[in-house]
Amino acid sequence: MVQLRARDHGIFIGELPTGARNKITDVPGVTVGHCTVDTDEHKTGVTVLLPCPENPFRHKLPAAAFVLNGFGKSLGLVQVEELGTLETPIALTNTLNVGLVHDAMVEYMITRGGTEGVDVRSVNPVVCECNDGGLNRIQRRAVGAEHVFSAFAAASPDFEEGDVGAGKGMVCHGLKGGIGSASRLMEVDGQSYTLGALVLANHGSMKDLTISGEHIGPRLDQAKAAKESDVGSCIVLLATDLPLDSRQLSRVLKRASVGLARLGSYIGHGSGEVFVAFSTANPFDPEEKAALRQVSAFHEEKMDLPFRAAAEAVEEAVLNCLFTARTCTGWDKKTVWALTDLWMPEKG
Repeated sequence: MVQLRARDHGIFIGELPTGARNKITDVPGVTVGHCTVDTDEHKTGVTVLLPCPENPFRHKLPAAAFVLNGFGKSLGLVQVEELGTLETPIALTNTLNVGLVHDAMVEYMITRGGTEGVDVRSVNPVVCECNDGGLNRIQRRAVGAEHVFSAFAAASPDFEEGDVGAGKGMVCHGLKGGIGSASRLMEVDGQSYTLGALVLANHGSMKDLTISGEHIGPRLDQAKAAKESDVGSCIVLLATDLPLDSRQLSRVLKRASVGLARLGSYIGHGSGEVFVAFSTANPFDPEEKAALRQVSAFHEEKMDLPFRAAAEAVEEAVLNCLFTARTCTGWDKKTVWALTDLWMPEKG
């Protein structure tokens, strides 16, 4: 299915060029998979991001986490912040399924380790969430291990956006939300690097929505807003092949908030903004015997480039989510409208 995204509607964000897919998977080695649960009672699912083809438990990547507003129930962030590394894929799901998905992630890592000769005795899966209880009968916790493993089996460089996987039941700026992605290319010393963003967008209010600098929110039918206030959360995942260390990745993560703010979000009290980033450069094997290892490092005075890339990619990722999501009716017969059913940009 061909999905029309922001650029297909004539909306171009920022000044940096995009990667070939304009998705987080433009970063070499990154793949994304979904499993969607779509029934009369359940509008939910799980999305997994694999950071590299190698087993991340033995191919640890520099990583960082940043919590802008901590109204959330994520798992695994404390160790990422302490050690500055990522050792598993990242999973996204709904709030009450975090524990079940975490358990499935542990099983995935143990099983994969067994087939690849990697002894997994302690592991730190990263699982992030948003609450889809407005469309999904969330208390029945419909996402199980079979869905997580199906998402892993479906992982590829190309993937759908909108109301799929973990995004199936999400609401963004009072409209149908979900999964969105975008990427930016960065030219450094004659070599091209990529920064990609993936969002699970379940935040913002309709009245505040701003697209490409145009405050369109007040022109929309507020009676059709699924929620009035800026609540619900936004998870942002950033990936890059630029050699950034954990501290630098943390600095870049903070600029994800710029992309959200440009769209009109003020990061409300009830919205959990949780961000995770990793670099595919400078991986290391924890079983290496040498006490010292050589790494490449990015010049601190050049950080404006990845800052801009992060802000632009996150803004466009949320827009791609809004343009690809479709109107959805939930378990209690309430309908959440897609942006494209209420507004379309004027071309030309």
